[in-house]
Amino acid sequence: MKIDLNSIAPEEFESYYQLWHSDPSSVDGHWQKFFEGFELGIKNFEQCKASETAEEFTVIKLIDDYRKRGHLFTKTNPVRVRRQYSPTLALENYGLDDTMLKKSFNAGKEIGIGKATLNDIIAHLKQTYCESIGAEFKFIRNVEIDNWLTHKMEAVKNTPSYTKPEKHLIISKLREAVYFEKFIHKRYPGQKRFSLEGAESIIPALEIVINEGAEMGTEEFIIGMAHRGRLNVLANILHKPLESIFSEFNKFEYEQHELLGDVKYHFGFSQHRDTLSGRKVKLTLAPNPSHLEAVDPVVQGIARARIDLKYRGDEDKITPILIHGDASIAGQGVVYEVLQMSELKGYKTGGTIHLVINNQIGFTTNYLDARTSIYCTDIAKVVQAPVFHVNGDDVEAVAYTIQMAMAFRKQFNKDVFIDLLCYRKYGHNESDEPRFTQPILYKTIEKHTDPYTIYKNRLIEDGVFVDDELKKEEEDHNEYLEQAFNAAKEIEKVSILSFLSETWKDIRKSHSDDFIHSPSTGVKAKVLEKIVRRLTHVPEDVTIFNKIKRLQNDRHEQYFFRNAIDWGMAELMAYGTLVNENFSVRLSGQDVERGTFSHRHAVLTVEDSEEKYVPLDTIHSEKGRFNIFNSPLSEFGILGFEYGFALSSPNTLTIWEAQFGDFINSAQVVVDQFIASAEEKWNAMNGLVLLLPHGFEGQGPEHSSARLERFLSLSAENNMQVVVPSTPANFFHLLRRQLHRDFRKPLIVFAPKSLLRHPKCVSAKEVFINGKFEEVIDDDISNTAPIKKVAFCSGKIWYELIEEREKKGYDDIAIIRIEQLYPFPAKQIRSVTKKYSNAEEWLWVQEEPGNMGAWSFFSRHFRSREIRMIARPDSGAPATGSGHLHKIRQQKIIEKTFSVCKCDRVKEECRMICAENDY
Repeated sequence: MKIDLNSIAPEEFESYYQLWHSDPSSVDGHWQKFFEGFELGIKNFEQCKASETAEEFTVIKLIDDYRKRGHLFTKTNPVRVRRQYSPTLALENYGLDDTMLKKSFNAGKEIGIGKATLNDIIAHLKQTYCESIGAEFKFIRNVEIDNWLTHKMEAVKNTPSYTKPEKHLIISKLREAVYFEKFIHKRYPGQKRFSLEGAESIIPALEIVINEGAEMGTEEFIIGMAHRGRLNVLANILHKPLESIFSEFNKFEYEQHELLGDVKYHFGFSQHRDTLSGRKVKLTLAPNPSHLEAVDPVVQGIARARIDLKYRGDEDKITPILIHGDASIAGQGVVYEVLQMSELKGYKTGGTIHLVINNQIGFTTNYLDARTSIYCTDIAKVVQAPVFHVNGDDVEAVAYTIQMAMAFRKQFNKDVFIDLLCYRKYGHNESDEPRFTQPILYKTIEKHTDPYTIYKNRLIEDGVFVDDELKKEEEDHNEYLEQAFNAAKEIEKVSILSFLSETWKDIRKSHSDDFIHSPSTGVKAKVLEKIVRRLTHVPEDVTIFNKIKRLQNDRHEQYFFRNAIDWGMAELMAYGTLVNENFSVRLSGQDVERGTFSHRHAVLTVEDSEEKYVPLDTIHSEKGRFNIFNSPLSEFGILGFEYGFALSSPNTLTIWEAQFGDFINSAQVVVDQFIASAEEKWNAMNGLVLLLPHGFEGQGPEHSSARLERFLSLSAENNMQVVVPSTPANFFHLLRRQLHRDFRKPLIVFAPKSLLRHPKCVSAKEVFINGKFEEVIDDDISNTAPIKKVAFCSGKIWYELIEEREKKGYDDIAIIRIEQLYPFPAKQIRSVTKKYSNAEEWLWVQEEPGNMGAWSFFSRHFRSREIRMIARPDSGAPATGSGHLHKIRQQKIIEKTFSVCKCDRVKEECRMICAENDY
């Protein structure tokens, strides 16, 4: 019997079905067979649907893995076979096989191509993630960034589509890069230039990012890089005249005879130039020594100063570009320090474009021996910055990637990394033999075609250009190089131009006479009174911690009732007066808002909240601003940043304070290569101030000495100022002097610790009104006839010596403070020696061991008299960790200063033997 479902009401069908479910024998046999088949059909349908759904999810998983891991399976390496990673993205690893390639999946909608065959989905993914560009971005936790990058890349399959004019620009810049290197190699054989050969595609990349950035509103690019490729960047991006570059390969002298100069691949340069659309942009390449990544924080500081002072906080107006090497970006800790600054309030610059020239080798070291991480750029993950690995031989892929990087920076104001996989054609320099250590790699490189030839052949093959027109352009460019080469022969003297000459046009170079006397830096009484009231006032609606309230009241009383101003108050007064005079002040370092020693309190925290109250913000002027930032726990990076900030802002008092002066050890590269020598090497002036807490208070070898001797050993040609101020007023005038001179020099201040609260370390307000910085502070003895001994010293030990003299009633010794050690105050010291003409013994007294501190420096410059040293014994460590031993040694210094040397040796021997046997 046939069952006609059309003639049965749904209710009747449902009743039969329920009866069969409860007892199959309760319905007719035909119904039994029907319902058995019906159930089987439903089961098969569900299994089929489940199978299809599982396959869809598997394809989704495959898509996700291409996005996450596709970068491991790219064609990005031009000269090496990639390391193998597993599992691969092969179909069998997902339970799929070739029979399914023609099957369509809705998962295609996930990559923007709609329902598509598995074959088309895989082709799309391979083109996007596994060809010349490998994208690492799935570690980024920001969903908006993830989605933006995914859509941006998958919409065009990470494949550029350039017009003929755009391709002409790319090949023209690539030709310039390649032919520049070949020309120098031919004309100056054996001379070092740190060739860009193998990585020339970075030149069209830079050209494109400048043009793209200008269209997005960037008016200025600041570039930092090491030596490799610098000459090429100078010539073909900044348009430094070729004859100037070539002349530096010839025999020449510097026009500025007072400068020592540097090797040609360390210099910086600035240039205004036009973009393709006719926009004007400013390009600056910062100078850099051979400390490869040392320039990174300097570039950030320069950029931040421009953002703050010129562009009114608009981060899109300037773009920092850092060009790294693969070995240095992975090996140099300052890179990490710079990245940790990248989004902090006091240091952010709106995102940096990081370009890595990945030669896959250090000096001689294979990359497998140079790092633990898979990629040299893995440090980018610290700040959730996307990384694009790109084949340096595929110049269009390089161009496309940097366009995307610039768009990303514009969209999110975050750092972005491009890892340009390429090679180094020669050794570390052109005279080095790389086959000593890398024979296999360099056999491959020797046979490898340069990027220009690769791209040229591709364009000819694609019919974009014909061979003859490109040959004509090559001939014309070679002729251009020859003309510049011939012109360079006529240049006998090379001028070292300041790379920030526009910024410094109103600041003159200093002369020796400038350091004889300090200018007047006093402030009118009414102005000071107004500023002090602002500094000590807290509004009624601002509730602060009781101790801070007492401090504010005490500072008010210091000035208005006790006429005894301490160190912390004098410092804030200096900042307030400068801001009032339209200067800006920037102070940064570890815990500077409060101050390591709880003396500053420039920023007051509102009680039971995270709100801040800054009294200096209430002092308004047309241009003057006070900015203070607690920094990361970094010295190298932060000091480099502040040096860069000061480079770009000569009318800002830019200060870095070390938590303890000893910590300058971690930033010695910046001191040696920039602060001490940049003006002599690169004609780059700077007015950065370093505050280095210094003094022996029994806190151990890492909390005593800021290594005064190191700075003094670097002092020459009036390159910097080394100062040990001992009074609040002198510190006040010292800070003001820094901007009231019409020249700039770095200022190294050996700041006190115990003197911050010493009851005798105070100054009367009259000295702030009428005074100036005193390089030497004479003893206030009125009758000099009884003086038989004169002791020179610096810093806090003066207070201990004076206390001992008063306690014991000595009246035959004068104690002179040398506040400025360098430039050496010879005139003032001559005046002192003339004044104490009856003195029979002259001493230098210091807390530091005899082989440290200022003794060696002072004795070399103090030539008018025999002088004896009083100090701790020579040592490899600055101070003892024993508080008991510290007190004994400190007291011994005091006692020896006032005692009489009774040995019968000749004076030179006496100095040596007495120093050895003092303890």
